[in-house]
Amino acid sequence: MATRYRDRDTRGRKIESQEDRDRLAWWSEARFGMFIHWGLYSSLAGRWDGKDVDGLAEWIMFNAQIPVADYEKLAPEFNPVKFDAREWVAVAKDAGAKYLVFTSKHHDGFALYDSAVSDYDIVDATPYARDPAKDLAEACREAGMPLCFYYSQDQDWHRADASGNTWDFTQPYEERDFAGYLEEKVKPQVREILTQYGPIGLIWFDTPILITREQSVDLVGFVHELQPDCLVSGRVGNGVADYGNMGDNEIPSGVVDGVWETPATMNDTWAFKTSDHNWKSVGTLLHLLVDLAGKGVNYLLNVGPTAEGEIPAVSAERMRAIGDWLEVNGEAIYGTEPSPFPYSFDWGAVTVKGKKLFLMFKDWPGAEFRLHGLRSTVQKVYLLAEPGTAAEAAQEANAGGEHDMLRLSLPAKAPDENVSVVVLDLDGAPQVEPLAMQQPDGTIRLIPSMAERHGPTDDAIEIGQSGMTQNWYNTEHSLSWQFKVSRPGRFAVKVVTGSQRGLHVWEGGHRVMVGVGGDSLAGDLTADEAIRSAHAEYFPQFATRLGEVEIDAAGVHELRLEALTIDAESRGGLAVVSVELG
Repeated sequence: MATRYRDRDTRGRKIESQEDRDRLAWWSEARFGMFIHWGLYSSLAGRWDGKDVDGLAEWIMFNAQIPVADYEKLAPEFNPVKFDAREWVAVAKDAGAKYLVFTSKHHDGFALYDSAVSDYDIVDATPYARDPAKDLAEACREAGMPLCFYYSQDQDWHRADASGNTWDFTQPYEERDFAGYLEEKVKPQVREILTQYGPIGLIWFDTPILITREQSVDLVGFVHELQPDCLVSGRVGNGVADYGNMGDNEIPSGVVDGVWETPATMNDTWAFKTSDHNWKSVGTLLHLLVDLAGKGVNYLLNVGPTAEGEIPAVSAERMRAIGDWLEVNGEAIYGTEPSPFPYSFDWGAVTVKGKKLFLMFKDWPGAEFRLHGLRSTVQKVYLLAEPGTAAEAAQEANAGGEHDMLRLSLPAKAPDENVSVVVLDLDGAPQVEPLAMQQPDGTIRLIPSMAERHGPTDDAIEIGQSGMTQNWYNTEHSLSWQFKVSRPGRFAVKVVTGSQRGLHVWEGGHRVMVGVGGDSLAGDLTADEAIRSAHAEYFPQFATRLGEVEIDAAGVHELRLEALTIDAESRGGLAVVSVELG
């Protein structure tokens, strides 16, 4: 059997106390932050030895296997004379971001602040000889922007006892003094960044590889001892953080339990790379922002400044365009709760604030829109961009209460070219149908988090943080869903499968069976039909069509998904994103 995928557990611990909720309040209300990746790697901009290097620009030392002695030679040439801390903070502020995360030390081991632990830092090793973290701290204080620091606690390619560098330091991981590295470099540098720059909103640790649970707990406690209100990100590892981190650019399939954040790129890399022009449009960035907010996930969007210290114009322009949208529609994002519906919608996303339900349309429906499953009474409907413009609402339910429908009469033209927001004032906190429902277009989408899991409990099907199944290897296991149909008939059945966080590669070799009523369909999962969406851009997904089933009556029905064969060589097992009827 192949080595199975191991989730590095970047969840946060369960939040139970009011003290923890109070500490997290500012961050949970923020919903949107700006990430900054900047370092010696910015000088290379994705090129080494006269050639473009595949992969992430900030990983160029790793990807090109650059020896430490050669990489160190970048420092005397690093002189970001165009760096302007106030301009960087202004970009974040204009974008509507509510916190800023700066790379104090990335995997290359080079500190972007004045460190007494080592001379391998921007003040001692470069002609610039200034502390940008100090300037950022001052600019953030002036702007009322929480300053946060990224710090790579596990990988340090400049140190023999850390993880990551196996070309200079060939000893196996089990022979490395990782504990010594934590005590000699990590904790002293964490102490520096938490004592030299005033209040820090959070520390964004990364890539837990060697760190043990005991070491993660100790590091979290160390941070809280120095600054009790400083949050610790999920990538400290082992599920002991203050909040959870999704994978890079990972979009969950539904509302997630707990407090989470997705770090995301504007193009394909994090640091500046001259060859990467795959910029996401403003529309795509806004779609991701509202989608994540609707699932209760913060959006941490990255910019990668040049070696001279300038944020690329294309990044700044997109950030400011997001800010323009938030200036009008921010009420639907900041301080909101996730959608009360247990599934997502193709047309957009939903957030909640008190008695208000925000419908955020990436695809404007035109003059009429129908929503199934809302049980609360709608008292008023209006456009967030034009609060004085009221819309009309009509609600109906059948006698048995099996089907609730809301019909909205809206302007024919969308108020915004990217995302338009309609506000529903309700008679109380929103109440919705808990089962999956047939949508107005006739489709039904069933996701694993809504399923009942069957089979042996000792190796039960896991539902990963993205919402898909993971480590499903046992054919004795199965999933089942109950769902509501309002318009019976024949339905095409497809199973959507995806790639696990950390793998990014779709794995096939599985055969499944779907049963609905008296019909059953079986088939091999294939990669013939790719899902084209922002959700699948970095984590490929494919749909397999199994055939058609007949549902001959309205009401509640059940669908069962069974695994007939599972490829034992797959690292992630059977990874189900959804089962869809339409």
